[in-house]
Amino acid sequence: MTKVNLTIDGRKIITDAGKTILEAAIENNIYIPNLCHHEDLKPSGVCRMCMVEIEGQRGQIIACKTIVTEGINVIIDSPDITNIRQTTLELIHCNHTQDCNNCMKNSYCQLQKVTAYVGINQKRFERMRKIKDYIEIDDSNPFFNLDHNKCIICGICVRTCDEIQGVNALDYGKRGFYTIISSYDNRQIKDSDCESCGECVVRCPVGALYPKNMQIPSREVKTVCTYCGVGCNIFLGVRGNKIISSRGDRNSIVNKGRLCVKGRFGYEFINHPERLKQPLIKKDGVFVEASWDEALDLVASKFSSSKKEKFAAFSSARVTNEDNYIIQKFTRAVMGTNNIDHCARLCHAPTVSGLVQTFGSGAMTNSIDEFLHTKTIFAIGSNTTAAHPIVALHLKEAKRNGAKIIVANPKEIDLCNYADIFLQQYPGTDVALLLGMIRYIIDENLVDKNFINERCEDYDTFTQSLEDFSLEEVEKITGVPAAKIAKAAKMYATNTPSAIFYAMGITQHSHGTDNVLAISNLALLTGNIGKESAGVNPLRGQNNVQGACDMGALPDVYPGYQKVNNPVAQEKFEKAWSVKLDNNIGITHTEIISEIEHGNIKSLYQVGENPVISEADANHVKKALDKLDFFVVQDIFMTETAQYADVVLPAASFAEKDGTFTNTERRVQRIRKVIEPIGDSKPDWWICCEIAKRMQAKGFEFSNAEEIAKEAFALTPSYVGISYDRIENEGLQWPCPTPEHAGTKYLHKEKFATPSGKAKFMPLTYKLSKELPDDEYPLLLTTDRSLYHYHTSTMTRKVEGLRELDKEELLKINPHDARHFHIKDGEMVKVLSRRGEVSVKTHITDICQKGVVSMTFHFFETPTNELTICEVDPVAKIPETKVCAVKIEKIL
Repeated sequence: MTKVNLTIDGRKIITDAGKTILEAAIENNIYIPNLCHHEDLKPSGVCRMCMVEIEGQRGQIIACKTIVTEGINVIIDSPDITNIRQTTLELIHCNHTQDCNNCMKNSYCQLQKVTAYVGINQKRFERMRKIKDYIEIDDSNPFFNLDHNKCIICGICVRTCDEIQGVNALDYGKRGFYTIISSYDNRQIKDSDCESCGECVVRCPVGALYPKNMQIPSREVKTVCTYCGVGCNIFLGVRGNKIISSRGDRNSIVNKGRLCVKGRFGYEFINHPERLKQPLIKKDGVFVEASWDEALDLVASKFSSSKKEKFAAFSSARVTNEDNYIIQKFTRAVMGTNNIDHCARLCHAPTVSGLVQTFGSGAMTNSIDEFLHTKTIFAIGSNTTAAHPIVALHLKEAKRNGAKIIVANPKEIDLCNYADIFLQQYPGTDVALLLGMIRYIIDENLVDKNFINERCEDYDTFTQSLEDFSLEEVEKITGVPAAKIAKAAKMYATNTPSAIFYAMGITQHSHGTDNVLAISNLALLTGNIGKESAGVNPLRGQNNVQGACDMGALPDVYPGYQKVNNPVAQEKFEKAWSVKLDNNIGITHTEIISEIEHGNIKSLYQVGENPVISEADANHVKKALDKLDFFVVQDIFMTETAQYADVVLPAASFAEKDGTFTNTERRVQRIRKVIEPIGDSKPDWWICCEIAKRMQAKGFEFSNAEEIAKEAFALTPSYVGISYDRIENEGLQWPCPTPEHAGTKYLHKEKFATPSGKAKFMPLTYKLSKELPDDEYPLLLTTDRSLYHYHTSTMTRKVEGLRELDKEELLKINPHDARHFHIKDGEMVKVLSRRGEVSVKTHITDICQKGVVSMTFHFFETPTNELTICEVDPVAKIPETKVCAVKIEKIL
């Protein structure tokens, strides 16, 4: 980097070429007054407070937009500069509320700081006439207020919403002296396009945008957000034993301080009064409080009589790596079975089963930070802005850097607003779409021949399987015009590096594994794997779903994906745990429910899941749970599923314990105890260890989470080099095989994790979804997510503001279908499938194509999964919650 020598305020400094005078001053702790500058944003120069002079030049310039040049002498104070600044400041103050003591930004206000430095001419100020009348505060947003009377029109909020969020919910309204910050048509914030992320609030230099019920914390603790799999680093603010704030960690490579609405404002559930505080035992059909000793003794006694094939456990993507390790160890070492699974079975099981076959590893190949430099982004089956908002910010920034975006989705999602190409395929036709792109790339000779020859296997066999996937045939299957498919294929193959992003729109199908294999074929064909800013990137939906898999909360593998039926792995864990282990592969989540219904599994231990709402064909789940002899639920709230339990054990939340989460990019990060557990709740690992010890098991004498991590990581090859000390400040990405290893930014750089070291092409055929519309059930139902809720809403619906922003389930339906069925917008209707029915309000929208309707599963009052079908992928055993046939009936 070229260096520049200059002088600012008499001080000689050296800075990088290309920086502005203001940036050079700030990095050298030289104060130049400013009100519209923010390090995250492009300079705008609107406040005119950073006026400076350059020796030998006439007049004044603005420091925030003037690039440094060699040898300049910058004068930051002079009579003319002071006069300009004071006049500008007085004009701001004459229309600014002067009640600083009652302002939320008092002592943190940039206007106060500038005023203290510059000063004002009191006599001149007193002669100035206030131009603007008082404007009512916009308090429509549940999380923050907009007070125009304190606004200084610096534009930071407008630029934040544009440059960082890409939402453009705010702009300048009116003109001249009467200019205000406004939403479109000067609507209230709640009625605008605002996503309530709060990014404008945290950057506002004055008290114009401020959080409701703002309090200054007495202390802050760094931890990791508990919602999606991105793994944003946050500081939780505390007063007493209550969480009162959340802010992003600007030093985090994952989120760079940015947060979505849930990460910034969704913390109220932690101290919610409905948190479980005492163990509960059901007696005569009614839950009564019990001591820990009574509850744990009962659980240990009942579990002792239901070992091996009579027992199953559901671990959790919600809890820590340490918790998951203990739960799977308990299931295998104490209960004598591999019947353990968790919700990865319902979301990314095909990712593991597919990518393990082709790459040898079922994880996201690249890192979030790399995508800023990706040239082509292919998002298929991912509603990224709703489900992974901070990843979406990276994709939007890449777009601003010149990247191309291809979106393939049955619905016209928000990301389509940024897309160069939108492929709206019919639900369930992803394999045909992807193979059509592949066929075109091969036919047009756009393949990476060197990569294929040097790093892949079975290419010739694969190409022979593509005969049925001409663009014309694929257009018939998918409904996507052949020309669009060709354009997308060419863009992906030639504008590299190209990265694929996908989520449950790909995996939640009866052919989900085939979908994943098709994606891997596309990446291999073009050499977009094993290099930076490219790869195959499954976006994990829950905060620790990657870690739960890594720690062996699966029926076929020990921690580190070491097969339970591999004698070497079995011997390794028998030696470590000093116990004989079963080498029979256990049964999966969906199979466990079926075996319960058939009477073969008698006891179920469930931690942090809610299958009555989240499982496909939920009525089937309810029937099964009623047949259990003994059911233990361990959770932070009395969920819909917990109502079926015999014993409910109160667990500590993520904010009340230490441990680690592993995010979607394989980054192992520390979570920290912020407050004491609510009531008499306990960490999940402690509860499970206590049950084990009451069953006379050895190897559960842990006193803290770090002790568990040392044992777990030592047995997990990809985690061996990770320790709490090493990830104190920043997480490490696995594989990290030694204490000296720096972690792995992206996978498969030199070889794949297959026995041969080469990746495999996989021939595929197109398979229909198991249940498609017919005359009786003429519509196809698919499921999606809301930005404002998370999974079964156990946590988010405990947050008043999130409930206000998304109050109820809506059936999204195309206008053509609404007319055909004589349905009005906002009308209550019945949606029926062959498995159940729900009542729901309609929302007529063009985002759904004709013949397709969509619902979330966030609302227990409208249990969408009572409609969905439990036909499963034969390899991954995931239910097909993305496709089922329904009909609509008007409620008379």
